[in-house]
Amino acid sequence: MLTVLQGKYRDAYPLLTSETRQRLTTAQFRTDSRVLYEQGKRFGPRITLYKLGFRFGDDQQAHPFYQFHFASDTLRAKPQVLLDVSFRDSTATQVLTFGLVPAPQKKR
Repeated sequence: MLTVLQGKYRDAYPLLTSETRQRLTTAQFRTDSRVLYEQGKRFGPRITLYKLGFRFGDDQQAHPFYQFHFASDTLRAKPQVLLDVSFRDSTATQVLTFGLVPAPQKKR
C-alpha cells in the first residue's frame, strides 16, 4: 500500500500474487492503483491500521484482510475511505486483492 501511495507502480506490481497478476495487467494495475494514489495525495501518505479480520473469497477459503485509513482522517468519528488489502493466508506476503472502499458511516 505504501508503495502504491508513493506512485511506485512498477515496484508494487511484483508484490501481487501470481493469480492476481494473471488477471490484472500492468496497465490495469496502474489504472486501479491511481485511485489510491490520488487519495494519498488528498489525505497524505501516512496510513494507520483500522481493522483486520478474515473474509471468504470466491474460492470459499478464508483470507486475511487489513483495512487502513489515512492518518490525517483520524480526528473524524469514522474515516471517509478505507484502503483494503487481502492475502492468500496469514503467512503470505504477496497481495491477493487491494482497493479503496467507503468507510461505514453511522446510520441517521
